[in-house]
This record gives sequence, C-alpha cells and structure tokens, in this order.
Amino acid sequence: MKYTVDKHEKYVLIKLNESKLNSLVTPQLKSELILINTEGQRNIILDLSQVKFADSSGLSSLLVGHRLCKNANGSFILCGLSEAVSRLVTISQLDNVLTIVPTCEEGIDLIFMEEIEKELKREVK
Repeated sequence: MKYTVDKHEKYVLIKLNESKLNSLVTPQLKSELILINTEGQRNIILDLSQVKFADSSGLSSLLVGHRLCKNANGSFILCGLSEAVSRLVTISQLDNVLTIVPTCEEGIDLIFMEEIEKELKREVK
C-alpha cells in the first residue's frame, strides 16, 4: 500500500496513494489506523483523492477508522472522494455515519473547530 502520513499536533493526515481501496489494501490501512490511534492520536483525516474505486472491504476500513476515533473522543474525516467512491458511500448509507468534506483544508478546519468546542465545554464544567 502506498500512502503518506503527515503528523501534526491536533491531527494526522493520511493520503492514500492508491487507485483502489479494496481487499488488497484494506488490511494495511486498518493496521495503520490502529497504530496511529494507539500512539494517542484521536483525530485522523483520510485523503482519498487518488482513489477511484472502493469495495465493501474498503468501506469496512473506513468504519474501523471512524470507530477508533469516536472511541477516543476524536474525529475521523474523509476528504477528496471521487464520484464513484462517494456514490458507494451514499448507497451503503455511510454518508450518515462518516464525516465527509470536499478538501483536506476543510477537514483540518473542522478538526480545529471541534477541538475548540471541546476545550470550551471543559472550561464550562
């Protein structure tokens, strides 16, 4: 699996450099998501702008990322979905579960907004 990991203080950006998100790629992606999460990162942005095709095992890996981040009180954000991948996510009704934004920049902004909200809620308590 070809990918890049860009670690920041508040989030990790993973850019998948594969054209297919299928059963050949998903075991490695799941492993990377679990590793990042166990390192203490709770906010993950997954850039799928290079991915042109996904199957059910690909969707499964996205749900793993979502669950890991949610359990850590963080966010799992998808960005750069192609039309085909977006259609599959919609058909499987995962667009109601997953957070999807058009660009990575919007994903980064969303994470910073959510982190500020969490800090404000902690200060109120």
